[in-house]
Amino acid sequence: MARIFLSHIPDMLENYYGQRPLAALRKLGDVKLNETGKVLDAAALAREAKGCDIIITDRQTPGPAQVFPLLPDCVAFLRVAIDIRNIDVPAASKEGILVTQATAGFIPSVSEMAIGYMIDCGRHITWATNEYRAGRDAEPRMGRQLKGATVGILGYGQIGEYLARLCVAFGMNVLVHDPFKTVKEPGVKQVEFAEALSQSDFVICLVIANEKTENLMNAAAFAQMKKTAYFLNLSRGNLVDEKALEAALDRKQIAGAAMDVGRAPDQKPSLFLAKRKDVLATPHTAGLTPEAAEHQAYDTVKQAEALLAGRIPPGAVNANKATRLARLKAS
Repeated sequence: MARIFLSHIPDMLENYYGQRPLAALRKLGDVKLNETGKVLDAAALAREAKGCDIIITDRQTPGPAQVFPLLPDCVAFLRVAIDIRNIDVPAASKEGILVTQATAGFIPSVSEMAIGYMIDCGRHITWATNEYRAGRDAEPRMGRQLKGATVGILGYGQIGEYLARLCVAFGMNVLVHDPFKTVKEPGVKQVEFAEALSQSDFVICLVIANEKTENLMNAAAFAQMKKTAYFLNLSRGNLVDEKALEAALDRKQIAGAAMDVGRAPDQKPSLFLAKRKDVLATPHTAGLTPEAAEHQAYDTVKQAEALLAGRIPPGAVNANKATRLARLKAS
């Protein structure tokens, strides 16, 4: 029977894996949990996963280059997320270890959060609630309805496409910027970056984070936005020059911001921004719904099942380098 290690600390196991996928995983092999209560570094991961054929990691647990030579028994290193930037795939390949990623099960969840952010920003819901909780009589503020407002979606991947359709249904003017896509969806207009910034009442960042998009939203970008516009980030903190955002808010170059991500640990919003009255912030929870969490957890169950059946699993990123698969009789 295969031995499988899950790296999740208790709250990650409960919220980002779940009992049903865990039960399904246990039908495939002997599952060992991370009982240290701590996020594992390379040495700790190697120690805890000793003797395990398959390692399933949460997004908090890195796979640095130094860990793979310490995993002589590991055949596959599975990630319960799409983002594998903190896994050194070439180092895993050098040791013949397969690396996989999950699919996007959080598309509706994140898109709905974006709609919620826009409504909250436009109608001052959190501001009024906080006023009342502080014992003050909240003064009425003019709001902005979504119908007739313009949204600029930066990045037209799976979430961007889904969100655009929701925005069209709300009667919004939908602008999309993505230089790598051709947009043909009814009611959606493809524009250049500058136009998406300058014409939108809500700018929503859904761009893929990489070296080329680091600090995409910088001082120059915020300066192009309307003073009445809101900036929303539901992708990655790396896309935003946070000091530039702070300066834009201080100078009232934009009306406010909403963020589910930032440069704090685990991609959470940075506290110096999150604590501001003109910012809505959530702790990287846009994809934290049972449906979204179970989707990615079940991806790893299916991957483990495929491996044990001798198949290359879906989501494999280095199958041609994974020489250890022969140990599980994979083809």
